[in-house]
Amino acid sequence: MKQIPHDENCVLEVHDVTMKFSKYDVGVDSLKELIVRAFKGDLRREKFVCLKHVSFTINRGEAVAVIGRNGVGKSTLLKIVSGILKPTSGWARTYGRISPLLKLGAGFDGNATGMENIYLNAAIMGYTKKEIDAKIDEIIEFSELGDFIYSPVKTYSSGMMARLGFSIAISMESEIMLIDEILAVGDMAFQQKCYDKLSQLRAKGLTFLIVSHSSAVKKLCDRAIWIERGHVVEDGPAAETFEHYSQAMMKK
Repeated sequence: MKQIPHDENCVLEVHDVTMKFSKYDVGVDSLKELIVRAFKGDLRREKFVCLKHVSFTINRGEAVAVIGRNGVGKSTLLKIVSGILKPTSGWARTYGRISPLLKLGAGFDGNATGMENIYLNAAIMGYTKKEIDAKIDEIIEFSELGDFIYSPVKTYSSGMMARLGFSIAISMESEIMLIDEILAVGDMAFQQKCYDKLSQLRAKGLTFLIVSHSSAVKKLCDRAIWIERGHVVEDGPAAETFEHYSQAMMKK
C-alpha cells in the first residue's frame, strides 16, 4: 500500500530516527588471535549511537544541506532515507522516485562498460529501457567521457566515475535527489557544470538532500540541517546555519 504524507506538499519525512552500530573492543595483534577470541566469545561488544532521535520533513522543491563534522552520521542518514539502511528505531519515508548518489562508484559493475552501467544504474533506480533510451545521449554528453563510455568502468579514474555517476543521477531527473559529497570530486570546471545543472533542476521543482561542506552548496540550498554527535543542532536558513556551524568549528 502506497504511503501518503500528512501534508501533500511533503516529499520526505524522517521521524525520530535513532541508529546504533555494534563496536567491538578487539585489542588483538593478529587475525589468528581475533578468530580465537571470537570463537571463545571473548570479544567485548559495545553499542555506538550514530544518530539520536532525528526528525525533519522536506517539502517539494526544497534543497536541503546536511552539514557537520566527519563521523557525525550525515552519510548514515542519507542511507536510511534511501532505504539502504534500516534505522534501529524511527522511520524515514519518501513520496516520489529518488536518485541516490551516495558513494563514488556505488552500484557500478567494474567489468561492464560505462554504457552498460548507465542502463544498470538507471534500471536499479526504477526506469524502463525506453525511458533510459530517451536520456542516453544526454547522459553521455554531460559525462564528457567520449569513447571511454565503451571501456570497462574498472579502468576509470575516480573523476571519471564521478562524472558518470552524477550524469546518470541528474539526467534521469527523479523527484528527489540524495547526494553525498560527490560534488567534491572531479575538476573545477565539471563541478561548476554540476552546480549549474542542479540550479536548473531546482527551477523545475526537484527536491534535493545534499551532504556537503562546500560553500557553493550554501548558495544552492534553502535550508541546512546541522548534525553534531548524532543530534540535530540546528535546522534553519542555509546561510545562517552554515555561518553558525563555521563559527562553532573555529572555536574548537
